[in-house]
Amino acid sequence: MHIGAHALPNNLFVAPMAGVTDRPFRQLCRRLGAGHAVSEMISARPELRDSLKTSRRANHDGESAPITVQIAGTDAPMMAEAARYNIDRGAQIIDINMGCPAKKVCNRWAGSALMRDMPLALDIIEAVVQASAPYGVPVTLKMRSGWCASERNALPIARAAQDAGIAMVVVHGRTREQGYGGMAEYDTVAAVKAALRIPVVANGDIDSAHKAREVLLHTGCDALMIGRAAMGRPWIFRDIAHFLQHGALPPAPATREVRAWLLEHLLDHYALYGEGIGVRTARKHIGWAVRALPGGEAFRAAMNTLDSADAQLRAVGTFFAQLAEHHILLPEAAANDARLAQSA
Repeated sequence: MHIGAHALPNNLFVAPMAGVTDRPFRQLCRRLGAGHAVSEMISARPELRDSLKTSRRANHDGESAPITVQIAGTDAPMMAEAARYNIDRGAQIIDINMGCPAKKVCNRWAGSALMRDMPLALDIIEAVVQASAPYGVPVTLKMRSGWCASERNALPIARAAQDAGIAMVVVHGRTREQGYGGMAEYDTVAAVKAALRIPVVANGDIDSAHKAREVLLHTGCDALMIGRAAMGRPWIFRDIAHFLQHGALPPAPATREVRAWLLEHLLDHYALYGEGIGVRTARKHIGWAVRALPGGEAFRAAMNTLDSADAQLRAVGTFFAQLAEHHILLPEAAANDARLAQSA
């Protein structure tokens, strides 16, 4: 799998998700099997570049190549300048956001709202490609199937984007109108793949190894992008990679392994955000990790009252150590054991 001149270890990508896929989370997912990860969306507006929020989103310290930065905006020259700005600061791939359904983004006619204005969308694509070309930096595009069910225009936009020099297209099989509700459909994704020469990536509702194989077979796509299913379960990339190669799931991670991964992630998280903000923003990651575990909801409620990194680390470490001591399996391990018992 290649994006421009960049060779990737596999075709499983971490989707950009605001407030989730910061550098520590991207690095964790890559350690656990993801072949590629895209940064959180960064606004093209120059007045926001010096904000603490943007500086954290643009922090790629220690991140393995290729470093991909997603930019969002509604003005072609501004988007071109944003591409150059991020390339000067280490971006090796630029991704254009044409898929975010959030109202605060779409109300400014950015994100998936651009799909309602194809001339503007193509002006932005051409401007970003031209700005990135002198640096040898490929540009990718993430979009939805369309604005609404009656306006599924991903195919003409994808064709025009390819002609403009886009190196890869990601299609989320939902319209902007759907947000994250309903079911993703893959017929539009398959149509885009059939029409293009460049790599096409399928996104939306890929939450298991079996679903990953189904989507690949249905769409013929070159890669898969996984978002919400990785929240609290970042080893999903390892599971999918093993399943696609061997036709069977690997053993579920041991509770002690998950404990070590989460504690390592928390330390990296605190290092990026500082203790005050780090403790508050780490709560969601811890909540996702424990939500399906015995006693997880009660632990989450108690953990949300802790206000120091040390207390948070001790609580998480103790919770998972007690699960391991009592031989309580993670839900996936229990499901695997049940399958094995049934087959025996």
